[in-house]
Amino acid sequence: MNNLFDLSGKSVAMTGGGGVLCGGLAECLAERGMHIAVMDLKVEAAEAVVASIAKKGGKAIAVAANVLDRKSMEQALAACLEAFGQVDVLINGAGGNHPMATTGPDKKFFDLPIDAFEKVMDLNIIGTVLPSMVFGKTMAERGEGTILNIASMNAFKPLTRIAAYSAAKSGVKNFTEWLAVHMAQEYSPKIRVNGIAPGFMLTHQNRFLLTDEKTGELTPRGQSIIAHTPMRRFGEAADLTGTVIWLLSDASKFVTGITVPVDGGFNAFAGV
Repeated sequence: MNNLFDLSGKSVAMTGGGGVLCGGLAECLAERGMHIAVMDLKVEAAEAVVASIAKKGGKAIAVAANVLDRKSMEQALAACLEAFGQVDVLINGAGGNHPMATTGPDKKFFDLPIDAFEKVMDLNIIGTVLPSMVFGKTMAERGEGTILNIASMNAFKPLTRIAAYSAAKSGVKNFTEWLAVHMAQEYSPKIRVNGIAPGFMLTHQNRFLLTDEKTGELTPRGQSIIAHTPMRRFGEAADLTGTVIWLLSDASKFVTGITVPVDGGFNAFAGV
């Protein structure tokens, strides 16, 4: 029974690995004995995560990768294969919002720059689809593998102000379901595709919405989120680890096509 959750020796390629959440997740998975390819557009951010993993005795490499460029992803795959021999797991963690695609008192939906909207859609949707094509092909050829997509609670409940991000993460959730069926039916039932939907966590990308830049205090939006989160706090990268380990391990070998909320109860709370 203990072996159900054993991930030691397996290799994982993670896009967006230099970010707060994925970087923390990479360190947690390395502690479980996984070999990590930390992929990020900003290779220095990936290198910082790798250095932290190495200090704890883990095995990791930093890989420069642009999730919107096929050639870049193919080069990243080649680097992963050279380092690990094969990629057992792909985690699509690259994503995020854009301030210019966010409505506000002085920024009406009707006036949002469409190019900012497009950037959010591209980063989250194409940035999930393209790595899945490149890395998923090797899984199809081998007949096994696991893909984990990082969605958001916005995929279940679209939030005010962030129309592009909410629509994009809904697309990630839907694509997760589609790809799970496609891979199982067309290639192998041993290829599983699932997702997680983190609740509200302070990151570099959303901090400007949730906390006051000068005082560090919660903004009205941040206060509202905490009030609608039964556990009364923002999440941390470590809060994702247990669910991710379950979805990557044999403990969930009959699970595919789902997106699991990890949200402190936000999705379950009706607000009354």
